[in-house]
Amino acid sequence: MKILMVLTSHDQLGDTGHKTGFWLEEFAAPYYVFKDAGAEITLASPKGGQPPIDPKSDGDDAQTDDTRRFKGDKDAQQHLASTVKLADVTEDGFDAIFYPGGHGPLWDLAEDADSKRLIEGFAAAGRPVGAVCHAPAVFRHTHGSDGNPLVSGRRVTGFTNSEEEAVDLTNVVPFLVEDMLRANGGQFERGDDWADFVLRDGKLVTGQNPASSASAAKELLALLG
Repeated sequence: MKILMVLTSHDQLGDTGHKTGFWLEEFAAPYYVFKDAGAEITLASPKGGQPPIDPKSDGDDAQTDDTRRFKGDKDAQQHLASTVKLADVTEDGFDAIFYPGGHGPLWDLAEDADSKRLIEGFAAAGRPVGAVCHAPAVFRHTHGSDGNPLVSGRRVTGFTNSEEEAVDLTNVVPFLVEDMLRANGGQFERGDDWADFVLRDGKLVTGQNPASSASAAKELLALLG
């Protein structure tokens, strides 16, 4: 199995002066789900190189078994530090694509033409596409082969409006993931705030929040048999 994981390169939380990026658990948990299953993982980001880690996800109160494993894994750290540029990647040779979240994707990956190209290519080829937490933002401009938004008529989830409100960023983010998915015709469903909740509709897998990261990765693997 060859899996492409795409991370944000964006590190500014709007005009707040604070940093953002990808959420460490949302990378580490799926990374080890894929790695432990024997998958070959390629990491990519719009700018290439080391993607920015959201500082809040690197704090003591946000650590999990997977993030602690990552912090002791020099090979994984080197892998992360050397992501390939998204523009240089094609879907050829990959079996699935997966997007970790964090607030960063709302600014760059949601608008990125190369990300859009890849997602639409994977979907057209019937290959699994997965995204967790804020990463379903990447479906903002993607379309299916029928010309409709990729999520139109499909069961999807992502970071909820109430979860965004709970972290006081409703008026900071460029758009709300839940509202965007609904506006694109997605059949948005949710679990309790901060609880593990994942949906699979055809070859599309979405997870609600950081707690859903490992489960979303496992659903993606299940589609690969």
